[in-house]
Amino acid sequence: MVNVGFIVEGDSEKIVVESERFGQWLDELGFFRINPVINAKGGGNLLPQNIGVFLESLQLKGAERIAVITDLEDEPLVDNVKDRINKDGIDVIFVAVKALEAWFLADTEAMRNWLNEPNFFEAEPESTEDLPWQRLKCVANDHGSRGPGSKPAFAKRITRRHGFDITRSAQHPECPSARELVDYFNEPEV
Repeated sequence: MVNVGFIVEGDSEKIVVESERFGQWLDELGFFRINPVINAKGGGNLLPQNIGVFLESLQLKGAERIAVITDLEDEPLVDNVKDRINKDGIDVIFVAVKALEAWFLADTEAMRNWLNEPNFFEAEPESTEDLPWQRLKCVANDHGSRGPGSKPAFAKRITRRHGFDITRSAQHPECPSARELVDYFNEPEV
C-alpha cells in the first residue's frame, strides 16, 4: 500500500475524497488515504507560501504521495492554476474544470438517482454556461427535484445517498479532469 495524502480546496472536495466509495476505490488500487484530508479552505490558501504547513502535516503522517485537488473557476488555463500551486513535495495537482460540481454532473448514474430521472444526461459537464453549481440548481428546477441546498450538503447527499463515483465521472466523454485523476491512480508506476 502506498500512503497518499490529499490537500483539497474546500469542504465539497474534502467530502468527496473522504467518502467511503473514494476510499474503497483507492484501496482497490493499492493506496491508503491518509485521514483526515486537509481542507485548505479556499484556493487562495493553495499558494506555495501557505501550503508548506499542509505538506509537513501529511509527511509526518507518513504520506508517500501528496495530491492536491482544486477548481479552475474563472482561470482560463489549467496550467496557470497548477503553476500557481506548484511546490516541492506535491506529486500531482488535479484541477476540476470550472468546479468540482462538474464531476457530479458527469456521473450520470448518481445524477439520475438524485433527480429520479432515468433519462438524464449532461452532455458537457465541464462546459456549462455558468459554473456547474448553477447548472445543478437549474437541473433540479427543470426536473422538479428538491434543490441541491448548500455545496457541502449536496456533496454529502450525492456521495452517501446517490452513489457518486469518480470513476463514472471519468468515463464521461466530456469530463477529462476527472479522467486525469482516475488515470493517475490507475497507473502502476504511481
